Amino acid sequence: MMNNGFTYIDIFSGCGGLSLGLFKAGWKGVFAIEKSPMAFETLKHNLINNKNHFEWPIWLPQKNHDIRKVISIYRKELISLRGKVTLVAGGPPCQGFSFAGRRKEDDGRNKLVDSYIEFIDLIRPDMLFFENVKGFTVGFKKENSRGNAYSNYVIDELKKFGYDVEARIVDFSEFGIPQRRKRFILIGLKNGNAQDFFDKIVEERANFLNEKGLSENVTIKDAISDLKRENGEILSPLFKNFKEGVYSEPTSNYQRLLRQGIGDFIPDSHRFPNHNNDTKKKFRFILDNCLRNSTIPMEVKKKFKLKKRSIIPLDEDNKSPTLTTLPDDYIHYAEPRILTVREYARIQSFDDWFKFKGKYTTGGKLRKVEVPRYTQIGNAIPPLFAELSGRVLKEI
Repeated sequence: MMNNGFTYIDIFSGCGGLSLGLFKAGWKGVFAIEKSPMAFETLKHNLINNKNHFEWPIWLPQKNHDIRKVISIYRKELISLRGKVTLVAGGPPCQGFSFAGRRKEDDGRNKLVDSYIEFIDLIRPDMLFFENVKGFTVGFKKENSRGNAYSNYVIDELKKFGYDVEARIVDFSEFGIPQRRKRFILIGLKNGNAQDFFDKIVEERANFLNEKGLSENVTIKDAISDLKRENGEILSPLFKNFKEGVYSEPTSNYQRLLRQGIGDFIPDSHRFPNHNNDTKKKFRFILDNCLRNSTIPMEVKKKFKLKKRSIIPLDEDNKSPTLTTLPDDYIHYAEPRILTVREYARIQSFDDWFKFKGKYTTGGKLRKVEVPRYTQIGNAIPPLFAELSGRVLKEI
């Protein structure tokens, strides 16, 4: 086991957005814990198999795991890591706290907060990086068992372990991400002042983005215009009766940055949806007649008998609203279709060499258990922000 340098464990890792950023910031992974087989397959393909980023311990099978089982089965092994892990990164699933969903206090996933705290107590790392949705800071309407917001409970418990803790709502759109996405970020330090992290990410933002050739204001068009359907398409080699897009020449530094190291002429996971003619006409009407970056008005929903709560035509000259796990919430800014998985990934700042595994989408009852490609990306921390965070955590 490595005990020199900057080491971390990624828990509730999803497909690896946070790990990708930490990899690029020069950290070394010890292992990652993710319950979903699809999300773990994506992380494994990119960061374990291709980049050899993790010094995976022999005692932990290299597969998807539920954190509660890891704590129960490998308690002794986890305690043996004390003093050898610089950082534990990652936050529990957010669906029970999210204002984008049905926000329930009794959502079983909310109890994973206790597993998080127990895991920290077993490992006792030098630093913590915890991320969750804004709703994590807001109490449930009826008096809940924790008194108020879950964020207060986590902060109080971590302080008992001796961490200096600071938490803020951070808007990722201020850090070169082409998406308005606000998240609760908590930093805990065994030695030092956790507020330094939030001061330094702002201080170092301009230099970081300048080094990448980016400005703060990256638009949707800057992010995905080289992936438009009109640029060309081919029959999908993997999916019968589907077509995939090809690259056009990059037109922005953001596109050039995320296409570095790509030899393919076909982007990964850039399969176009098979909309029928009625859907295309409906989307074209919405693009021509509705306000961009806002959900369509009730009269348009009635006109097309739409029951969805949110359908948003995107604005090419602005950042996107927060990407959810539901791709049919958004219409492409120029073409009458939803976004592809690769376009989703671009808006979240995943490099194009990072390939997604598992189903594209799921539905019905499976939506509660499966984590297909769109969901993996919608749940992720933008790797560009994670990379800056990784640099700043090393400094402090």
